[in-house]
Amino acid sequence: MSTNGNAIIKPLNPADYFTLAMDEEIRQEGMPGSLCGFALELDKAPALDDLNLRIDSFTEQFPVALAQLQAQGRRHYWCKRDQSRQIFFQHALTDESDEDQQIQVFIEEIINHRESRATINPIEFHLFNGRDKHVFLLRWIHPFCDAKGADLILRYLATEQLQDREKFGVDDAVSLVDLQLNKFSWWRKVQLFFKAKKYIQALDQLTSIVPPLKDKAPENLRYRVYRLSESQTEQINQQILNHFGLTGGQLYFIACLMRALYALDPEAKGDAYCAPYAFNLRRQNVLTPVTGNQVCALFAQASKELVSDRRTLFEHLKQQNIQVIREQLDYAFLPLMWAGSWLPLEKYGKTLRQSVNDGSERSSFWYSDIGKQGFTGQDFLGANITSLVHFCQPTNPPSLAVLSSQYQNKLSLCYNFIDPLIEPEWIAHLHQQLLLELLGDK
Repeated sequence: MSTNGNAIIKPLNPADYFTLAMDEEIRQEGMPGSLCGFALELDKAPALDDLNLRIDSFTEQFPVALAQLQAQGRRHYWCKRDQSRQIFFQHALTDESDEDQQIQVFIEEIINHRESRATINPIEFHLFNGRDKHVFLLRWIHPFCDAKGADLILRYLATEQLQDREKFGVDDAVSLVDLQLNKFSWWRKVQLFFKAKKYIQALDQLTSIVPPLKDKAPENLRYRVYRLSESQTEQINQQILNHFGLTGGQLYFIACLMRALYALDPEAKGDAYCAPYAFNLRRQNVLTPVTGNQVCALFAQASKELVSDRRTLFEHLKQQNIQVIREQLDYAFLPLMWAGSWLPLEKYGKTLRQSVNDGSERSSFWYSDIGKQGFTGQDFLGANITSLVHFCQPTNPPSLAVLSSQYQNKLSLCYNFIDPLIEPEWIAHLHQQLLLELLGDK
């Protein structure tokens, strides 16, 4: 089977198509699409020959890394290119200005690169080398993989022995989304579909509050990174444990973000804060799947009245999550995504984003937690990893995505925002307020 003469390497699974619809929504605003990034800061330059060899090994084991997206009717596939493309780039930093600033400029240029979805590389690797600073950046488009997949790719490159690298992605042929869907009978899929649809309709009874956006055209994604101390991180982890338990990190951050936004603008237009977050289908500590998205969507929602009281909000979100699990709404979104994958991208994107009641934006902000990073030791081809950070392009609105991660017992928060709709000064105020919420009870 082929598309436009090019052999199909891999079809998109329903979660991939979900992110492709978001890519289309972002592109409709003149932005670059669903570009994501994962950057490792290193204490020195990695061994370049070894890095080239491991990137070649990766593309050989995962040929979809060199593929291109093509449509056949309403279906999309990763297809073999007519010609090979360069996917590893090196950038030299100059001595003329601050190296941190140069790296930020380089990364923002890469994350804001506009290119047709049919020609863009699904994944690229960029190495920035300076006098004091060395950063390795993985840039990918979201339909290619999720954040956990990107983490696995970096771990693949950091793995020395070929036989150990070959353990990655051994089950990539069939996605976890499709495997789970195949477990449901046709009747069960129909039941879950309508259950999820009813859940979305209930969410849309309240109009979502979005950040205060300037009445200007979107131009570029910007980001600001704030790194917390080990003691601050320990304090936040204890707060999560006290209020949400071992697995409640995402809900704690979402709750604190809701409260921070409310504190900045208590009179904001709208009824409630609503945030999408991912339910990961992977088992813990597995090396597969690497490519493709292996997640299902969930929502956290709370009215202004609930958000105004910290403990009441926490209890509400906990009970909301318990109800979601009890009613299997986490899995109910899988048939919904499967049905959505047959819709045209433009219609699917609007369905995902807009309230069925008034057409307003459903998401108040995007949030993603890539968790505690478990690289073996700190070695990355002869260099030590000193810190890491994650980026993504959000839709407009809400024009804001907050991404968190922990490495070496230190929390990093990366605020991704669309310029000039949101200004860096507002992000600084948001971070100050969020930090107060994260660190303790009020």
